[in-house]
Amino acid sequence: MTRPPRDWLWSATATGAALLLASALLTWSHPPAPEPLVLSLGTGGEGGVYHEYGSGLSSVSDDIESVEIVTHTTAASVENNLLVAGGAMDAAFTLADVAALAVAGDPPFDDPLPIRAIARLYDNHTHVVVRADSPYEEVADLAGTTVSLGASGSGTEMMAERLLDLVGLEQLPGDADPAAADGDAVAAVRLSIERSARALEDGSVDAFFWSGGLPTRAVADLAERHPIRLLDLSEHVPELVAAYGGYFAELPVPAGTYARVPAVRTIGVPSLLVVDRRMPDDVAQDLTALLFESRGALSEAHPVALHLHPRSAIATLPVPLHPGAAAYYRSVKYAYDP
Repeated sequence: MTRPPRDWLWSATATGAALLLASALLTWSHPPAPEPLVLSLGTGGEGGVYHEYGSGLSSVSDDIESVEIVTHTTAASVENNLLVAGGAMDAAFTLADVAALAVAGDPPFDDPLPIRAIARLYDNHTHVVVRADSPYEEVADLAGTTVSLGASGSGTEMMAERLLDLVGLEQLPGDADPAAADGDAVAAVRLSIERSARALEDGSVDAFFWSGGLPTRAVADLAERHPIRLLDLSEHVPELVAAYGGYFAELPVPAGTYARVPAVRTIGVPSLLVVDRRMPDDVAQDLTALLFESRGALSEAHPVALHLHPRSAIATLPVPLHPGAAAYYRSVKYAYDP
């Protein structure tokens, strides 16, 4: 076999080395763009405020090269705390009273969960929605009716069960006859907010519970199609505080929030954005910054985003702030001392 001349071998070697050197120089001067940080976010059911807030965060992240937020529809508060603690979600929305149970390991949670707060976002308003021409004026009046308590694993379900307990109404399966318990019972079904609204409209339920920001799209859409009312729940606030802690406040639902719906007083509960305590501090700090720096854009997804302010956002106890979130608040002169 004829061997190539030595000068050919030298030339090929030199050319290869030059190409490698050029490639290295190009990589050094133009390093590849880092992969964006992808964060999963547990929201809630479609038609609810958590879902719209989360969709807003996802849209905002589309314009940021360093982070991508992927939303997932969930049952909301109870399920969201479990998903975050189990590593299935990086962050999620939750009612504050549910998150307090999660960090304490109280029912419905079996053990303390490693949950930490990024921010207190806004106040949820508890709705008990009935048809406008119905005779129901208070929760006790729902005896003998069929009621949606919200999605299984939601904070709405927990609030509904607490209120029914307070007024002495037993919960029977949805296909049961509520009169079987001498009338002191409701037939309870557990439907998402959109399915609850449709069920009230078609008459398959007499009322439904919902905990969400104002206005909630699914309720607003229902009010445009069918006359509805909200029950006044203000009398139950002191009972809830005495039984479950100081997470509850009396809040208004102003007239005009929903079409043709009169003003009522109801139960307010703060909403939190939570993460696992093991989230790296810099990631938690960046997530907190994204919330505040995108506040204007988020308000286009839902106006409750305008309620976000560092002074109120740090009020998450008994759910501790994540150290990364605390670092953000210190950086904007809102010191946090755990």
